[in-house]
Amino acid sequence: MSDYGGDDNEPVDEPAFEDDEINDYYEPEAADDNDDQNQANGGDDAADQDQVVVSGDAAAAANHAGQGKKSDKDKRIANDLRTTTPFMTKYERARILGTRALQISMNAPVLVDLEGETDPLQIAIKELREKKIPLIVRRYLPDGFYEDWTCEELLQ
Repeated sequence: MSDYGGDDNEPVDEPAFEDDEINDYYEPEAADDNDDQNQANGGDDAADQDQVVVSGDAAAAANHAGQGKKSDKDKRIANDLRTTTPFMTKYERARILGTRALQISMNAPVLVDLEGETDPLQIAIKELREKKIPLIVRRYLPDGFYEDWTCEELLQ
């Protein structure tokens, strides 16, 4: 006896499909006249903002969309007004070491004495220990503003 309730010798009724169900294809909606006019006129500001992808904090992205035209340079916080801690987090350290190791593996100039070292990650760790990494950490705040910190400032 099979799991479907019939004997093994009896033919199993297979479900019948109608031809209408098999040949249903997706038909995209026709473009609105407004979309054609916006493309002809160079686009709309609201439509252009919908295509911007903002990485980082979701709240910052929501605030960014709600604000008017404000350039990224206007959102930078001055060095004397920074509020975040002057310490490198373990996540920033990992990202910096990975980024610098990738640069070194792609033949970027090394800023420390190699002393026979060939592993890019070990070279990056040595550069970090000697405070020679030429990278800047950008910390985004929930309101969309950001602070820039050099690696030397974060390694006290």
